[in-house]
Amino acid sequence: MNTAQLLWIVLFSSIGLAFFLYGKKQWKVVPMICGLSLMVYPYFVSSTVLLVFVGVVLMAIAYFVRF
Repeated sequence: MNTAQLLWIVLFSSIGLAFFLYGKKQWKVVPMICGLSLMVYPYFVSSTVLLVFVGVVLMAIAYFVRF
């Protein structure tokens, strides 16, 4: 694990926490699940490029899908 991965993990986990808290407060399932996924998935991904790609996709899903 290098410095770039650690910084990306901190960034995506922070954004995931914000999405999770928003989804919990507003009773919206999609932001809550995407936020939880953003906080957990970096532990299972070892590639920096894949880490960034999956993080951006999960943030886009949480932002654009409204349920």
